[in-house]
Amino acid sequence: MSDNDKFRLDKWLWAARFFKTRGLAVDAIDGGKVRVDGLRAKASKELRLGNEVRVTREDGEWTVIVRGLSLQRRPAAEAVLLYEETEESKTRRLALAEQRKAEYGERERGAGRPTKRDRRLIHRFTDDY
Repeated sequence: MSDNDKFRLDKWLWAARFFKTRGLAVDAIDGGKVRVDGLRAKASKELRLGNEVRVTREDGEWTVIVRGLSLQRRPAAEAVLLYEETEESKTRRLALAEQRKAEYGERERGAGRPTKRDRRLIHRFTDDY
């Protein structure tokens, strides 16, 4: 695509793998979780190369510069080439991840929901009585 091409914001967020579906991208845009060049945008906002996009998700806030436009969703290794994350954004996200890790600790293997095997053992134990 040439430098003066335009592309819909929701399609770009989906192609760049910020959201799993375009519907989720549209919901985030409508909810004010996505800003283009500091302004709230609509899903049909036309992106150009060089635009700054700020995406707020559960895992942190991303501030990226649009470096490429893609007509289709490609593998993650290629999707990363569509944007360049700012240094400030990287440090902020990494600091938040470290804070969460310190606050909640790491989950031990096997902690959480029972596996299929665990569930069978539980049923076998409780069904006998």
